[in-house]
Amino acid sequence: MTAPDSPPLKPHDPYAALRFRDFRLLMFGRFAASLGEQMVSVAIGWELYERTSSALALGLVGLVQIIPVFALALVAGHIADRFNRKRIVLVTQLGLSLAALSLAAVSAAQGPLWLVYFILFSIGVLRSFNNPAASTLLPQTVPPDTFHSAATWSSSAWQLASVLGPALGGLLIAAFKSASEIYLLDAIGCLIFVGMIALIKGRPIAQTREPMTWATMIAGFSFIRKTRVIMAAITLDLFAVLFGGAVALLPVYARDILNVGPEGLGLLRTAPSIGAMLMVLTIAYLPPFKRAGATLLWAVVGFGVATIIFGLSTSFILSLLMLVALGAMDNISVVIRSTLLLTRTPDEMRGRVSAVNNVFIGASNELGAFESGAVAALGGPIFAVVSGGIGTLIVVGIVMRVWPEMVKLGKLNEL
Repeated sequence: MTAPDSPPLKPHDPYAALRFRDFRLLMFGRFAASLGEQMVSVAIGWELYERTSSALALGLVGLVQIIPVFALALVAGHIADRFNRKRIVLVTQLGLSLAALSLAAVSAAQGPLWLVYFILFSIGVLRSFNNPAASTLLPQTVPPDTFHSAATWSSSAWQLASVLGPALGGLLIAAFKSASEIYLLDAIGCLIFVGMIALIKGRPIAQTREPMTWATMIAGFSFIRKTRVIMAAITLDLFAVLFGGAVALLPVYARDILNVGPEGLGLLRTAPSIGAMLMVLTIAYLPPFKRAGATLLWAVVGFGVATIIFGLSTSFILSLLMLVALGAMDNISVVIRSTLLLTRTPDEMRGRVSAVNNVFIGASNELGAFESGAVAALGGPIFAVVSGGIGTLIVVGIVMRVWPEMVKLGKLNEL
């Protein structure tokens, strides 16, 4: 007797997630909102420095927006899990649109700086509630077997906005000689996101009915700590960004080491996003990772090595190539971590887990920039970048020892 033929393998579909209408709406809406956000990041820095000539004024921009994320993360995550997530996103995006309009009004009237920072703080509050709820919408737009594809293409929307946003922001400031118009465009981007979200039907998913207590609020952190592969992935991402301070010190490299001026700085800042976009397209067309854990670990090793080479480089071309490599390796980490969160997190806990993840990522970005600046002040920029790359490699070794499950992790859709 002959064994029955095994079913034919389903061919890999690079556009699996894009074939779902709800996902396309979500991705386009996120792109519009992210594009506006990236343009504002350029505009607010330019305007505040024009008005104050103070580096401290620029540093306060990130501080007043990150404080609410840390302070409200546990509450925001629980609210995202207990109440209608789509409604939360609609309300917060409308609030962000109003905040952008307020910035435009204050900018046009050259209003007081304390009011600018108050609006930025309000934006931080709104985002602390918006981000956990918005991140839970993705699994409602595609079936579980396309989570890897959805994470890949979702990353592409943000990366494309990161490439286009700063460039458009700079061009529009040069054209209008003002930041007010950019804030108006950001408001329009938020409203486009509102329109796209309103059209999403979404599949029904479970929500928690637990009352808000300390135990239920920290449940997201407890889940991450107990789910060892997620904890390992977040740890890798956290310390890679914390120690890999090349991007934070780009102005120093552009002016004092590579001698390429502001034009070269623009190319240096764009290079990581270009690398990330190239990697997005590569991942989309390749079959899903068969050894996701080893791939993630090698990607972080590549991130560390590229950081070290960038730190030592005095060639503009080599430095650009290393920043492209940094962006590409980081995107592998983003896709794997995002897919792990999508596949391993229960629907009723997605908001709380996402809120904790946002705190980790926010902390790594803000503290990473501070760490790079502090070490550079003590030992110089080259020492800061190279030592950060070495620190990243050490973290990989520690993660492999503490979480051996990561080394053995196979396909992301296998529990």
